[in-house]
Amino acid sequence: MTDVVQSAAPSREEVFSRVRDVLSDALGVDTDEVSPEATLQGDLGAESIDFLDIVFRLEKAFGIKIPKGELFPDDVFSNPDFVDGDRITPQGLERLKNAMPHADFSTFESEPLVSKMPELFTVNTIVNYVQGKTRGS
Repeated sequence: MTDVVQSAAPSREEVFSRVRDVLSDALGVDTDEVSPEATLQGDLGAESIDFLDIVFRLEKAFGIKIPKGELFPDDVFSNPDFVDGDRITPQGLERLKNAMPHADFSTFESEPLVSKMPELFTVNTIVNYVQGKTRGS
């Protein structure tokens, strides 16, 4: 039986650097376009099919497992308790906050529109998520 050596969790700068490289490769953008505030869809041009590739590449780059729907929750839009027309309901907002503690909801909360959901998915959101995973939380 061999002992597994636990390596230290990477620093935030190391996580950002690797996330930047992953997104640059996955989306075909220059690394200088991948800023912490950049949104995946609006700024970096990601499409829904790209999210699967991004998850796969993050798992490989960081040696982590990302369960379906954990990084990019996909059950909110199909639940009528969570969406009313183009608005996310208070229950839906609470569900998103619980599912995405790694996201910054400060701007989204004031106008929780379905059409503004992509703004939650920034490079920083991914860095926060990966940093939590690599620390074992």
